[in-house]
Amino acid sequence: MEQSIIVTVDVVLFTLAGDQLQIVLLKREREPYAQQWALPGGYIHADEDRDAQAAAARVLRDKTGLISPYLEQLFTFSGGVRDPRGWSVSISYYALVHESLLVADEAHRFSLWPVDALPDLPFDHQRVVSYAVQRLRDKSSYSSLPCHLLPPLFTLTELQHTYERLLGQPLDKSVFRRKLPELDFLEAVPDAIRLGKHRPAQLYRLRPDKRLAIFDRAM
Repeated sequence: MEQSIIVTVDVVLFTLAGDQLQIVLLKREREPYAQQWALPGGYIHADEDRDAQAAAARVLRDKTGLISPYLEQLFTFSGGVRDPRGWSVSISYYALVHESLLVADEAHRFSLWPVDALPDLPFDHQRVVSYAVQRLRDKSSYSSLPCHLLPPLFTLTELQHTYERLLGQPLDKSVFRRKLPELDFLEAVPDAIRLGKHRPAQLYRLRPDKRLAIFDRAM
């Protein structure tokens, strides 16, 4: 008898919290691996999902209540040993949100974990997370991707800090500020100023037509 192939989607949802890159994990409700922390995931619904990306967005919304401003396909993991239920395919995605959306989880559907201090994960979710972390850090060096970890309005200092957290190294402030106009993925928000201890800071946002801007050279 021919075995049915299990087809699922899994999502690595990133945020910056406590100055650390963290991901969302949920406790599995059913076997296999019941009560173990795992990535948000689920079956593709052929009668409901337009494609795998729609399935990933639905799973993320159903499991966490969140809609990410950025969702990108990562990799397809497959094989006969990754799932004890049988031969399986997981189309994996990664997503980014600002931490304010996560701390408001009053239903306790999920928990945040630093990517450098994860528990033992079921299936091959540890491998999925490793792929996602590497993709995020690599792509952050030549794109506007880190903006999706910020709130809708942010200062240039906050933007630089986010790039530094993802790239794992400090960036020269003057060089960073000189690059931004030529990269042209931000727009100043008229009359939007944040008051602080020092001089007022202009607030910026990602340009609507630059959801993902690719740079000619690394940041």
